[in-house]
Amino acid sequence: MELALPNSQSSPSSAAPHSIKGLDLSPVAPVFPSPADWRDEVIYELMIDRFDDNQEHPPFDMRAAKKKREARNAAVFQGGTIKGITRRLDYIQGLGATTIWMTPPLKNRQDDPASYHGYGPQDFLSIDPRFGTLADLRDLVREAHSRGMYVIMDIVIDHVGDVWGYENDPDRAYDNGRKYEFGHWRESRTEDSSPSVSPIQLQYPDAFKRMGRMHDVGAARGDEATDGDFMSLKVLDLENPDVLKTIIAIYKYWIAATDIDGYRIDAFRHVRPDAGRAFCQAVREFATGIGKKNFILIGEVASRRGQLVKYVGSNTPLPREGRRAHYPLLDAALDFPVYHKLARTLKGKLPVTRLFEHYQWLARYYRDPATAGKNYVTFFENHDGGALNHARILAGEKDVKLAILASAYVLLSMGIPCLYYGSEQGFDSAGKGDTAIREAMFGGTWGAFGTTGMHFFNPRHPVYQAISKLAQIRRAVPALRYGRQFIRETSSDGIHFACPTTGQCTLAFCRILDADEVVIAMNLEREARNDCILVDPTQLPLGTVMHDLLGNSDPVRVEQPAPDRTAFVRVALEGRGIVVLRKHSGDAPRA
Repeated sequence: MELALPNSQSSPSSAAPHSIKGLDLSPVAPVFPSPADWRDEVIYELMIDRFDDNQEHPPFDMRAAKKKREARNAAVFQGGTIKGITRRLDYIQGLGATTIWMTPPLKNRQDDPASYHGYGPQDFLSIDPRFGTLADLRDLVREAHSRGMYVIMDIVIDHVGDVWGYENDPDRAYDNGRKYEFGHWRESRTEDSSPSVSPIQLQYPDAFKRMGRMHDVGAARGDEATDGDFMSLKVLDLENPDVLKTIIAIYKYWIAATDIDGYRIDAFRHVRPDAGRAFCQAVREFATGIGKKNFILIGEVASRRGQLVKYVGSNTPLPREGRRAHYPLLDAALDFPVYHKLARTLKGKLPVTRLFEHYQWLARYYRDPATAGKNYVTFFENHDGGALNHARILAGEKDVKLAILASAYVLLSMGIPCLYYGSEQGFDSAGKGDTAIREAMFGGTWGAFGTTGMHFFNPRHPVYQAISKLAQIRRAVPALRYGRQFIRETSSDGIHFACPTTGQCTLAFCRILDADEVVIAMNLEREARNDCILVDPTQLPLGTVMHDLLGNSDPVRVEQPAPDRTAFVRVALEGRGIVVLRKHSGDAPRA
């Protein structure tokens, strides 16, 4: 059956290309060099539509705020723009963040109000006009680079928006690999005259797998996880060489056209390994060839740690279907194993030993476990919110110290730290879906704390201030970026030491780089604690004075009682308090 292509004429108001043929892959300007080591950076994740609309709004005031937020506004466009991000660079940089990770800016269906998130691309070669223009994106990247900052673009490589329907347009579900008949391209219900999908190389039915929607995206495994549609979003057939070639060309183009510094690849566990490997290799080689020698590829692999190590680190080939399938080599993956345990640990609902099992497990795959920090992006909140069941960490909490604890762990532990917008303002939303944790920082009709129309860019907020200080400390102390990490045993009496087995405790760990040991202690209780923390006597001999880099504690001295010569420091912590202990380079141990 012959099927007509969708209208492939570009909109008169758009100069964007609609074919990969003739794409200009020459860099738009001399490229900005990549970071030498991404562990030196702090990432700030934001949603373009929910961050800033480049308009003026009154600052949030709890006394004046009227809680009139309506649920119907949760999943529609709020009005955030790329220009809004650019004008808030001072705010982001003041927080201590050095890298912006923004949700996909590419054009989604203009007649779909729920496409605010950007994860259902319609035109892979255009910026969504609701967010701005190509010039706006170039301006953002250029201005960020002028400040020594970086920009990571969130991308989708294996699916598009709901741009076509199955035959007779029923609700097709995945059925053991059955391929359904293509039905029709969806006509735009707006004045926008762009094609149903672009570039033109994707405008034919066999560019798509056409196997119906996954029954449960989170639980899908095997072929269903790689071949089924994401609900109404249609999955591309990346095993088709022409489709894969097209997607690779698209994302080479965006590097050349904007000088961005990395990609965060959405839903990467749903991409078949061979296609993912080819994409990563091609993009990495292109970026290296134009001078971006450490362009970062971060994958969203929402899986257990056993699955993550297939994508990072050793990248050992594994047998599959009678042959050897090489998994993609990502530069880093989002650290979901830590994410899934961190909030419960900090709330005292999980023993700290469960959190640290992850680092012990990584030692099986790295000769130098500290290098694993290059391969994992640590976070405690994100735009999906699965670990917290669509809730911010402060949902149901009134103590912002909990958000400071979480931020401190992400910034001081092993990995590339990533903060989610609004965390620094103590956002505490919760709800039945991910829209609950996608509040508009500028207020809009879906602002934080149930409010509308008030912005939350407050650099005096206690969480913002704490993060800023922690980021400064991280930047100043190499051990907090590159050091090995170990849990430390604690004791209330200085005699009986053990790793805590309950959640009501002091969480203590250290970072060690060469002769520098930094000890981090966090009180997970609301009441004050006074605990002893083991240290390495070869690094910190008896009498060494350690200073709290946060200024929350008086200097402490390494003690070593007879007869076992155990070395420890005694630390007084207020409820949910933190100390970061380090000896000064000029301090000499005392006998």
